[in-house]
Amino acid sequence: MIQTPYYLIDQSALLKNLQVIDYVRKNSGAKLLLALKCFATWSVFDFMKPYMDGTTSSSLYEVKLGYQKFGGETHAYSVAFADHEIDEVLANSDKIIFNSISQLERFEAKAGNKPKGLRLNPGISSSSFDLADPARQFSRLGEGNPERILAIIDRLDGVMIHNNCENADFARFDDLLTQVEARYGAILHQLKWVSLGGGISFTKPGYELDKFCQRLRQFAQTYGVQVYLEPGEATVRYTTTLEVSVLDTAFNGKHLAIVDSSTEAHMLDLLIYRETAPIGNETGEHRYQICGKTCLAGDIFGEGNFDVPLQVGDRLSIGDAGGYTMVKKNWFNGVNMPAIAIKEPDGSIRAVREFGYDDYVSSLS
Repeated sequence: MIQTPYYLIDQSALLKNLQVIDYVRKNSGAKLLLALKCFATWSVFDFMKPYMDGTTSSSLYEVKLGYQKFGGETHAYSVAFADHEIDEVLANSDKIIFNSISQLERFEAKAGNKPKGLRLNPGISSSSFDLADPARQFSRLGEGNPERILAIIDRLDGVMIHNNCENADFARFDDLLTQVEARYGAILHQLKWVSLGGGISFTKPGYELDKFCQRLRQFAQTYGVQVYLEPGEATVRYTTTLEVSVLDTAFNGKHLAIVDSSTEAHMLDLLIYRETAPIGNETGEHRYQICGKTCLAGDIFGEGNFDVPLQVGDRLSIGDAGGYTMVKKNWFNGVNMPAIAIKEPDGSIRAVREFGYDDYVSSLS
């Protein structure tokens, strides 16, 4: 039995998402790239490769990881590339996407004949959380002025538009894309490819998948472009749990259970976006608040119902722990990082990475 805490990636669950992704590829003509900013656990890349076309990145290290470990197409993007890293970025990518016209002008000579793109910011998005809204006031993410973009259009092969965020509503996606077309149609007609980014929750049950594929196909035909999508969360949703053990229980107006993990160290987005994780079940008579073990007062995973009272040593599964977890884990309070394990389709579980004191020490100086 693997010592908790550990992330457990269920390949059978992952396969369900990958099959939806492959369906979209085949029925829309779009190419789909894994967004490494969300999920970069390369031990399952070989399992994923047949269903995806490559990776997209947000930094030099992600570019290199995608190029070396995943293969296929490797798209390089960063809010700002540095002079000392641009040569390595270019050496490990198939396309480079600049965040601004000034970055394009700074590095286009080095890029040479490599396909070049620009991030386009239409000033609208599906985000309801200001922290994650690329269209927020004074946004630094992309160029929005059509005249400025048209002035350098002959230097571009494509654009990337990322204005969906946890958007599970096809009608909203369609509306956002229609507004983009109305404002930037003259630009789109002069490109070879357009990436519509990530944040589209098309792997959720009930999503209008055929309408989605038809809309992507129509967009590609209208403008004569290759469409790309960059699913991150959509690729790994419902595939991974954080396995933990109860260390202590208490009562302070609520029943509490303290586990050997931490939101701030191991599921940071719960704190950032003020969310709670799926825990327990809906029918149990015993309700607990599941708490992390760090000194942060708000280190709380959420609440859940259980069939029997929790005891020290009980193992719990905290759900939806695939996206934006392993890529954000940290050493806060010196709490040991969770191991990473894979559940094979036959049900067997194997640990692929474990962390210890030496990893903690080597992360500092």
